[in-house]
Amino acid sequence: MMCGKFVCGMVTGLAVGAAAGMALTVNKRDVRRAAHRAIKSVNGAVNDAMDNIANVVDNFTQMMGK
Repeated sequence: MMCGKFVCGMVTGLAVGAAAGMALTVNKRDVRRAAHRAIKSVNGAVNDAMDNIANVVDNFTQMMGK
């Protein structure tokens, strides 16, 4: 009797796990799109940081030259 409950529980767990796995499957295109967006945002942040650093250096050189 206990072996039957165990097997029933295992089968139920496997079925629920398989259904959840199919429901949560991510499309490769969505992953690529998300990665592309992340790269673009990081690229923008790096460009902004470099512009700010260049402005600081320019201001510093102007202050030292005066």
